[in-house]
Amino acid sequence: MTQLSTFSQHRLLLYYKGDISALTLFAQHGNGSVCFPEPLPVLAEILEAEHAESGKVSRHPAMLVNVINQLLHLDNDLLRIEPGFSEHVNNPGGIITVHMARFMLLDPPHKLMQSRQCRMRTLPELRGRPQVEMELLRRAYVKVMES
Repeated sequence: MTQLSTFSQHRLLLYYKGDISALTLFAQHGNGSVCFPEPLPVLAEILEAEHAESGKVSRHPAMLVNVINQLLHLDNDLLRIEPGFSEHVNNPGGIITVHMARFMLLDPPHKLMQSRQCRMRTLPELRGRPQVEMELLRRAYVKVMES
């Protein structure tokens, strides 16, 4: 199994939140997507909780972080899974589960992510992304602000 095949039914949103300022930034891939390691399929749409499959065996989100660390050449302690965030997206190939991981740094990782052809963006800077990504970002932002 290749690293990318690990993500055939999974994606991660990567974010930074300043502990003092509450500045919240989301990582945006060089291809424009906020989903890592690759964008969601074009026909993807959010599934509400009552329509998501339950009881299905799935990968633990920490394993997904390990793969992202390898793909982006990040230190193993740089990202931490955000507990309680799991959104389901429907697409013709099946359901994709989207998790969220937080950068565990004092300062935003702008230079680090730029060196990986990615950028750290605020929500207003991400306007114009596909509707499914904007809804994922909205839900992620609510989760971040509530925690």
